[in-house]
Amino acid sequence: MRIRYQSLLPQHGLSRFAGWVANCKQTWIKNRLIYGFIRHYNVDMSLAIEENPNNYINFNHFFTRSLKPEIRPISSNKNDIVSPVDGCISQMGDIKENRLIQAKKINYGLPALLGGSEKLAAQFQGGKFATLYLAPQDYHRVHIPYSGELKEMVYVPGRLFSVDAQTRKELPNLFVRNERVITFFSTPIGPMAVILIGAMLVGSIRTTWEGIIAPASKRHIYHWHYLNNKVSLLKGKEIGQFQLGSTVIILFAPNRIQWLSDLSGKKVKFGETIGQTM
Repeated sequence: MRIRYQSLLPQHGLSRFAGWVANCKQTWIKNRLIYGFIRHYNVDMSLAIEENPNNYINFNHFFTRSLKPEIRPISSNKNDIVSPVDGCISQMGDIKENRLIQAKKINYGLPALLGGSEKLAAQFQGGKFATLYLAPQDYHRVHIPYSGELKEMVYVPGRLFSVDAQTRKELPNLFVRNERVITFFSTPIGPMAVILIGAMLVGSIRTTWEGIIAPASKRHIYHWHYLNNKVSLLKGKEIGQFQLGSTVIILFAPNRIQWLSDLSGKKVKFGETIGQTM
């Protein structure tokens, strides 16, 4: 019943409205939203560079607030893979027969996740994946888990179902159905993908190099290539932002990394080591 209800909702219309409200600069509106959110989720503003809620120009500015650098130290060990976000690792493991795990007894296809491209999927067959869910109260900037050079970006249109635990357990192919932005990097250990999944009430997905990618003006697959326009990022540098929360999936090629044990289902912080190169 819950999934059917979500299906009937005007998902993109609601998300655009949420984006409009979150970008509103009217003082009484934005302050009411910000202070209500802080109270409801018990947000610790001492972690933010800007601690005064009144100084944010709108709710999105507050929601994507920067943290003090010392709050999220990034490992200097060149062999460490770090978490790209604050969030919960809902699943992590091996990509077997081009399938990834969404939830217990539910999996989905790698080519479909990557916009239907068998060529792109072939790079990661037999490799590793991790799925990280960002709750509303989490820090909502996304960072690169390992140093690399951006090669390609793909926008794939789709629905905007919720990505919470209940929906992951009930709706097959959730991450294949939802709108997403896929970034592909070349790294010293081979190809790496960082995928930003859209969701209900996610006003937009922004990257540091192209600005707002989703919602797109037209609902078809877009490709960007960066062969002659280099975008190089050191481990821990910002990739983009969710303007309201969602999920990040990271992919590595086979025989390149090993995840740390016993992390599935656990909360992690941006910059925390979650794996190591082999």
